[in-house]
Amino acid sequence: MVRTVAAGVTLAVRGQPGAKKTAITGMYGEGASAQLKVAVHAPPIEGRANEALIAFLAESFAIPKSAVELISGESSRSKVFLLRGVTGGRVQALLKQYV
Repeated sequence: MVRTVAAGVTLAVRGQPGAKKTAITGMYGEGASAQLKVAVHAPPIEGRANEALIAFLAESFAIPKSAVELISGESSRSKVFLLRGVTGGRVQALLKQYV
């Protein structure tokens, strides 16, 4: 789910568009294929859900939206984001609050 790379950290996310509110709702899957499950209020139309996920991740990790990049899964529920300027330890610490 979380991997440290040269540019920062990659985070596997399972998006659930069209939810009542945007929030982390738990984990999807187990082990190496586990993903952070995030419900987003935005619909999956014209990239709105992806934009909402980027904004939510930026706010959650206190980084600018420009530091969050969708690197795979643009039209899928399973996505991988690159978080620049974040350490793996910081991501793990924040995720412990939710899972």
